[in-house]
Amino acid sequence: MLKVVISGYGRMGHMIESVLQEKGIVCAGASEDIVSFDDDLAKECVCIDFTCPDAFRANYPALASKFKAVVVGTTGWNDIRDEVIRCFEEKGTPMIYSSNYSVGVNVLTAAVEVVSKYLSKAGGYHPYIVEKHHVHKLDAPSGTAKSLAGVVSESFSEKFDVSSVRVGELAGIHTVGFEGENDRITIEHEAFSRRVFAEGAVVAAQMTEGLSGVHEFKELFFKDR
Repeated sequence: MLKVVISGYGRMGHMIESVLQEKGIVCAGASEDIVSFDDDLAKECVCIDFTCPDAFRANYPALASKFKAVVVGTTGWNDIRDEVIRCFEEKGTPMIYSSNYSVGVNVLTAAVEVVSKYLSKAGGYHPYIVEKHHVHKLDAPSGTAKSLAGVVSESFSEKFDVSSVRVGELAGIHTVGFEGENDRITIEHEAFSRRVFAEGAVVAAQMTEGLSGVHEFKELFFKDR
C-alpha cells in the first residue's frame, strides 16, 4: 500500500493532501519540519517535497536517508543538482524530480525541443521566454523557465532573454517565442490552478513503486509513449 508524507504544508501541501484523499492514497503525515519526522514511519513512506529552495537545500540529506522514496517539486536548487543526485544514489533512495509536474508543461517542453531544432536550422529566428507567476513565488526565473531555456539552448547558441513577472495569484504562464523578420512563433502553456502540479506529483509518487535510481519526471512520463 502506498503511503505518502508531505514535506511543506502550505498551499501546495494542502492541494496534494486533497488529491491523495480523492485517490484513496494514505497520507501518513504532513510536516513543516521533515527532518524530525518519525524515522520508522518514514521508511514505509514516499515523501512529496514542496518547500522552498533554502529548506530543500538543508533537508535533502535527511530526505534521502529517511524515506522509502522521494518526489521533489521544490525548485531553485539546480546549481547543486549533481550533489543532490549523488546523495540519493549513494543512499539507494529512489527520487523523481521536476521543475513542473503538469502534463501540459511536459508536452510543451517536448514541442519546444522540436520547434527549436527546425527554426535554428532555418535561421533568422531569435528565441525568448516569458514566465508569469503569483506574487508568492520566491524564485525567478521559475524552474520551468530555466528548463525550457536549457532545451532552447541545445539548438540556439545565442544568448536570449528569460523574463519574469510576479503579479496577483497567477498559477503559472510560460511562453516561448521565436521572433523572425517577417513572423513570430509562440508556444504557451497556462495553468489555471496549482492543483495540476499536485495531481502530477501524486502520479510521480505512484511511479516510485518498484523504481530505482534518480529520474526526471518527463523521462518517466514519456517512456513507452
